[in-house]
Amino acid sequence: MSLFEPITLTGKRVELIPLQAAHRDDLVRAASDGELWNLWYTSVPSEKTIDAYLDFAFQTQASGEALPFAVVDKSKNEIIGTTRFCHANHAHRRLEIGHTWYAKSAQKTGINTECKYLLLRHAFEQLDCIAVEFITHFHNHNSRRAIARLGAKKDGILRNHRIDPDGSLRDTVVFSIIDSEWKTVKKALEFKLRVKS
Repeated sequence: MSLFEPITLTGKRVELIPLQAAHRDDLVRAASDGELWNLWYTSVPSEKTIDAYLDFAFQTQASGEALPFAVVDKSKNEIIGTTRFCHANHAHRRLEIGHTWYAKSAQKTGINTECKYLLLRHAFEQLDCIAVEFITHFHNHNSRRAIARLGAKKDGILRNHRIDPDGSLRDTVVFSIIDSEWKTVKKALEFKLRVKS
């Protein structure tokens, strides 16, 4: 039994809508802004890989492990990226927020802060999670800084955590926010969103 029901999460600047196959071309267009698939330490789809990317998202959604979203910039009414709840452990009320990427022009604009605020609020206040996890490649320093700015604490580094498709070994940095921290994290995120609006 899944905790997840498809839902739309709406903020001032962004709307997170259930990911659909019809978003394929919009996601490729967003990823083309900065040719994000060329970043070796992350996994952003290109025209060649988008279909497999979507298939995996929908398979994990069907299994109750994930809930993927398309990220819409409300000012342009345009899809600018994607994010999802994933690796859900329903018995232990834990999940991860991951598979997040945005068009280059949307990065460092406050959009990520609002997206994470909406997801965290839903996780803690609606899904009754006791912990929300974030993971990223050791070499993805921008992602590590962005996660820390949210108020997440670093749990540690999983060394040789994965073997990437090219055979290179990935060290993964793990962060989390736990339920007892949410009230303070929420206050800090709401302050940041007021300052940026």
